[in-house]
Amino acid sequence: MERAEAYGFSGAMSGAFLLSCLLFAAVSRRQRGPYMDEVFHVPQAQAYCHGRFLQWDPMITTLPGLYLLSVGVVKPAAWLLGWTGSVVCSVGMLRFINLLFSAGNFYLLYLLLFKIHQKNKAVSGFQRILSTLTLAIFPTLYFFTFLYYTDPGSVFFTLFSYLMCLYGNHKTSALLGFCGFMFRQTNIVWTVFCAGNVVAEKLNEAWKIELQKKKDEKISSRKGSFSDLTRILQFLVEYLISPKNLVTLSALTWPYIILVSLFFVFVLINGGIVVGDRSSHEACLHFPQLFYFLSFTVFFSFPHLLTPTKIRKFLSSLRKHPVQYSLIAVISLFLIWKFTYVHKYLLADNRHYTFYVWRKVFQRHELVKYLLVPFYIFAGWSFADTLKSKSIFWILMYFACLLAVTVPQKLLEFRYFILPFLIYRLNIPFLSLYRQLLELAFYILVNAVTFYLFLNRTFKWENSDEVQRFMW
Repeated sequence: MERAEAYGFSGAMSGAFLLSCLLFAAVSRRQRGPYMDEVFHVPQAQAYCHGRFLQWDPMITTLPGLYLLSVGVVKPAAWLLGWTGSVVCSVGMLRFINLLFSAGNFYLLYLLLFKIHQKNKAVSGFQRILSTLTLAIFPTLYFFTFLYYTDPGSVFFTLFSYLMCLYGNHKTSALLGFCGFMFRQTNIVWTVFCAGNVVAEKLNEAWKIELQKKKDEKISSRKGSFSDLTRILQFLVEYLISPKNLVTLSALTWPYIILVSLFFVFVLINGGIVVGDRSSHEACLHFPQLFYFLSFTVFFSFPHLLTPTKIRKFLSSLRKHPVQYSLIAVISLFLIWKFTYVHKYLLADNRHYTFYVWRKVFQRHELVKYLLVPFYIFAGWSFADTLKSKSIFWILMYFACLLAVTVPQKLLEFRYFILPFLIYRLNIPFLSLYRQLLELAFYILVNAVTFYLFLNRTFKWENSDEVQRFMW
């Protein structure tokens, strides 16, 4: 990092943290008591603060990583600063843990952008800092910085694990992956993703050697035609059934293999991936979740995905391959028809934005969910097109993880899209400075509207005197 870039990064991070502290104070003044899922998380953390580690709220569905870390931070801080009484493990103190995670995420995002795009000499330090700032205030994640939720910590340990993986420190990566798993069980998928990075790299090397042997310049390690993809898949199967190759890959990824094995032991002993209340967290094949994620990504990455150039390229591709796109459309219609689920929380809780998205869009008419298929196809094409700089093996591995982390979820919840979005966004090429500024301005606007609604547009339910607030 050059000196000017170091100063710029320090200034951006310090400024963002200062503004976050001011916003944190505003949120804490307006909402002093636990809100939404905090009514479960806060008392559980406070029980741990008082040494009651065997006490557990059966409504909590995640492992106790957040509470254990909170006690590990707050207790020593209280002892050093001489705090006593109710201030220790208060709602505000526990929420502040996520503000620290937010600062950590800022730093990790910068390091990841630097590592992933280090070969691109055209990217300036200012662009890296700008992209870091943009991703650090990604609205769905940034909002939960100010509440006691698992998301900021979950993202922190997953990004840290990914960074260590990219630097080849796989034992540390697996250990950090375990920490992420302790915050949210589905993070095990991103442990598989880290292992997949190693496997994809070896596959890409072997594929290039294979091409050199055949001296076939028509096939590349990048995304190509359908026939190229068929040949790549054939190569993939042949490579992975070789005992020698499997031994080599196992030697490289053994820390991740151990962690994934422990995960399966946990699932076997626990009787499922969810701890606590399972009635509202049933796994199912909810394939339209992939379409919702693509729509979510287009919304938050429109400077990357929704451009006139991409629309023209898509229409050109549509004209060249009408049969393939027709088949994709038919499959999409079938998946929507047979595998659309509507969770009871989605219909009942009018505090979440998803409630209004579902009511204003999908419930307008029975046919709306089918009429959106052309948009889903464009979103999927544009999404894949931005990843074409990655190897085909990386793309296949990422999409497998994306399906694993989204499709089993019955509830449409934007928080579930945070990690797959961030990993996608970290790996796509940098935009022009104008489009980067446009993306940053859009995130600032969305955050401003979100916090305005949360702080000022309160309401009450007929059967309750508690103040309700709009949120993600």
